[in-house]
Amino acid sequence: MKIVFLSSNLSAKLSFLNHAVSSRGQLPILSNFLLETKKGKFHISSTDLEMGIQTSIPANVEEEGKTTVPAKNFSELVSNLGEEKVTLSLSDQSLKLTTGKVKSAFQTTPAEEFPKLFEEKGEEVAQIKREVIDKKMGRVVFAAAVESSRPALSGILLQKAKGGYIAVATDGYRLSLQKNISIGEKGEVKDKDLLIPARLIKELISLKEEGDTLKMYVSEKSNQTIFEQGETLVVGRLIEAKFPEYEKIIPEEHNSKTSFSRQDLQNAVRICSVFARETANILKLSLKKDRIVISANTPSVGENTVDVEAKLEGEENEIAFNARYLSELLSNIEEDEMTFEMQGPFNSGVFRVVGDNDFLHLIMPIRVQE
Repeated sequence: MKIVFLSSNLSAKLSFLNHAVSSRGQLPILSNFLLETKKGKFHISSTDLEMGIQTSIPANVEEEGKTTVPAKNFSELVSNLGEEKVTLSLSDQSLKLTTGKVKSAFQTTPAEEFPKLFEEKGEEVAQIKREVIDKKMGRVVFAAAVESSRPALSGILLQKAKGGYIAVATDGYRLSLQKNISIGEKGEVKDKDLLIPARLIKELISLKEEGDTLKMYVSEKSNQTIFEQGETLVVGRLIEAKFPEYEKIIPEEHNSKTSFSRQDLQNAVRICSVFARETANILKLSLKKDRIVISANTPSVGENTVDVEAKLEGEENEIAFNARYLSELLSNIEEDEMTFEMQGPFNSGVFRVVGDNDFLHLIMPIRVQE
């Protein structure tokens, strides 16, 4: 292997590649980057076996080849080079990196030890606009479980429905649902539901690549899904588990509905969270005719209340929530006008965006002893 490229082209992509580098020590090869040349391009890959990332940059390939190097050291070196012309050359077990002033050599591990990200891309089933990923999927993905003994809860359900797709995520304590997700279908789009790891969607939201469209592939043979934007692929395995029957837990009725400013409520939650941290992060919401009173009480610290201007339809009511759930909901919504519906202190509360019937967010209440 011998190639020449601009360091700035690579350093711009290293941060994202590091998201799939394993920090566990059981398989040392997973802490490496796979470097390889194909058809005049320099390809770099990383994987922790749950997710894989592959990207490429233009390069002058003088001699093709492939190898792996420690990701952390390679990233730090390249990121500190500035704007330089870099030459990489592989000799025996050493990869030499040189610029006009820098000479470095990395110990390598054979590329054959690096796991394959995928055998085949599979069928291109859809093209998704970036705004759909960033905004509509962004409203849903945070509600999925980060770690769970139930694999289905760590995924986002993508379900075909009339007028588009429905995306749903839940960790068992809250649920986000977005209807009418527009996907440009290609080929034979699957009739069955797809359960996509939430982690993949989170990475797609943070992906910065040229173009405003992502291609989505599904391989039935390997049960994998691949998202492609520009020169970058994000690879993951579809979750094979039964998603909860979410329709059954969405309340059909409410006796209290209040309208409020998202920013005002978000500020109130921040203020009261200072006191809530010491008592299981509990915040109480009291719905009054012209306001919502947010309160937190910690015997060892103190108590505080914040009034948020609001307009109530129906009965005055009270309910308690985990402050983190409220904070994450409010920080993942762009619109300011929202509503909150509830039936009683022991029933789930439902948040909606005014003028948008396609979205709802449900949070289970916390029972508080008076």
